[in-house]
Amino acid sequence: MELLDNLALGFQTALTLQNLAYALFGSILGTLIGVLPGLGPVATIAMLLPSIYTLDATPALIMLAGIYYGAQYGGSTTAILINVPGESSSVVTALDGYKMARKGRAGPALAAAGLGSFFAGCVGTVIIAAFAPPLTELAFKFGPAEYFSLMVLGLIGAVVLASGSLIKAIAMIILGLLLGQINTDVISGVPRYSFDVAELTDGIGFVAIAMGVFGFGEIISNLGMPEEDRQVFTKDVKGLMPTAQDVKDAFPAVLRGTTLGSLLGVLPGGGALLSSFAAYTIEKKLALKPHEVPFGEGNIRGVAGPESANNAGAQTSFIPMLTLGIPPNAVMALMVGAMTIKGIQPGPQVMQSNPELFWGLIASMWVGNLMLIVLNLPLIGIWIKLLTVPYRLLYPAILVFCCIGLYTLNNNNFDVYMAVIFGLLGYVFYKLKCEPAPLLLGFILGPMMEENLRRALLLSRGDWSTFLTRPLSAGLLIAAALMIVVVSLPSIKRGREKAFQEE
Repeated sequence: MELLDNLALGFQTALTLQNLAYALFGSILGTLIGVLPGLGPVATIAMLLPSIYTLDATPALIMLAGIYYGAQYGGSTTAILINVPGESSSVVTALDGYKMARKGRAGPALAAAGLGSFFAGCVGTVIIAAFAPPLTELAFKFGPAEYFSLMVLGLIGAVVLASGSLIKAIAMIILGLLLGQINTDVISGVPRYSFDVAELTDGIGFVAIAMGVFGFGEIISNLGMPEEDRQVFTKDVKGLMPTAQDVKDAFPAVLRGTTLGSLLGVLPGGGALLSSFAAYTIEKKLALKPHEVPFGEGNIRGVAGPESANNAGAQTSFIPMLTLGIPPNAVMALMVGAMTIKGIQPGPQVMQSNPELFWGLIASMWVGNLMLIVLNLPLIGIWIKLLTVPYRLLYPAILVFCCIGLYTLNNNNFDVYMAVIFGLLGYVFYKLKCEPAPLLLGFILGPMMEENLRRALLLSRGDWSTFLTRPLSAGLLIAAALMIVVVSLPSIKRGREKAFQEE
């Protein structure tokens, strides 16, 4: 009964004309920055922080939240249409979504992404409202050792379930981990592997790598094809909405992705990103039905599962921020900064001292998700029009868009040069049939793994057994070891080679 009273207060706050206007503005802006490669929610929210000085706390946070989960919707659009993930969590969506677009099924892919995100967003909001306190307890049990073990499990899962050769997948992971080491050491403050290049002291930007490997690399590989194979965007679109079979295939994946994203979103370290990779891993692990195409060739489950997971993860990442004042990712860190600007101390007392803000923000997520699905489904037809543009006209526009987005990250040409280098590297990966997604996962998780490894060893005074004496950490490492053992079994190995047979 208390929950219903709180939600009534939340909707009473969220449905005022001012708050509705800011929720709509945030959702539209979030979708737009998700669609535009290179301009992510972190940069946008950072740029908009000065504007919230003139706003009350509730509409300011409602607008910023709308930008965040709106970007999760929009990020899938460019991933599906032009193989350039607008957001890091949309990297996995590109694997099957872009293949669907090439086969003339961009409409069902975009619809599956949108409807899956809407369902997951609604469920994630219910979980925030009902289970914030107990789910926060779960996050409390994860220390540095547990986070390190969780990331080891994630990397091994990426290797085991990557398409093609295991050796190539391991090489991609290691390359990603090595690239992640190019930065400034967090403890000593000494630049590492920067080769006296000032721009490398902060590390290589994720956007430069993602755009280079996926965007520029794809363009180069397309230009290397014969003219008749290159015109992939002129194919007839077979329908804007999913068929009954698509819905039947995608809905279980949406449920699995939503469940996984809701759980992983609570954990610090990029819940939306980890959720999307984990959801794709699970979907690939499940047996294909006779009518389904293989993963990596345009399977709708490869779009619906990760998109649901990243949106659910984006919603539940608000839990530790609202209830503990602990930001689980960069966007939530900016939200904490916004609350501090407005004179609100983030933490458990927000629920008691500012109930209108706490429950109004939660209710606005329902409203925002509804706005997003109403906005995005009619826009599918407009996005599909992109597919009718001849490739000779489309690829220069993609390059210009990407370069503008890269330049605006730091107002520096260096990011554009880095993307060009990684574009050439992406073409090499394409020719060698190396899947680039594990490289990105290794690049993102590498610095986080190192940080948690060092913290765990500092707390244990250099005792490596801490990873095995802590039950949760030991369980995750055992799961990782079992995954290696299982995939090494001859029968599993043969089945894997058959499932992921290279052309």
